[in-house]
Amino acid sequence: MTNSHRLTEQDTVLLRDLRRNSAHRRTVHHAAGGATIGARVSDAVAAVVGSWRFILLQTGLLAAWLVGNAIVGRDAWDPYPFILLNLLLSFQAAYTAPIIMMSQNRQADIDRQRAESDYSINIKAELEIELLHQKIDLLREQEILALTKAVNALVEKVDGHQGENRTA
Repeated sequence: MTNSHRLTEQDTVLLRDLRRNSAHRRTVHHAAGGATIGARVSDAVAAVVGSWRFILLQTGLLAAWLVGNAIVGRDAWDPYPFILLNLLLSFQAAYTAPIIMMSQNRQADIDRQRAESDYSINIKAELEIELLHQKIDLLREQEILALTKAVNALVEKVDGHQGENRTA
């Protein structure tokens, strides 16, 4: 058996631990499972604000605001330079940006957990392959030993028959 396919004691311990915890690693915490209310709200806000539907709706509302105020003129609820609209958009940006960042941070945590799980699975697969190499090498050695014994037995039998033929 070659040394390149032998598991070290550390590899064996690691493999045992990976086998023991494999079921836990398969269930990476997903976005909906076990999330706090704040996390679910931030995910929902990010999903809404990051959609074309929201952009088109907001564009329509802004256009209606601007056109409505421009048509009414000086008596409008927010005449040019649209200071109230500017204030509303600033509030929207001030609140949605951190909420979206919370959702992104949560998604980054989920992605990190998945990457760690994938890494552990890859390590386990590598160690399992090394074990299979060891088993195949052992079977090959046993097969070679059995074949060698069979050849030796045949050689002895042939030599025995040739010896009998010489004496006869």
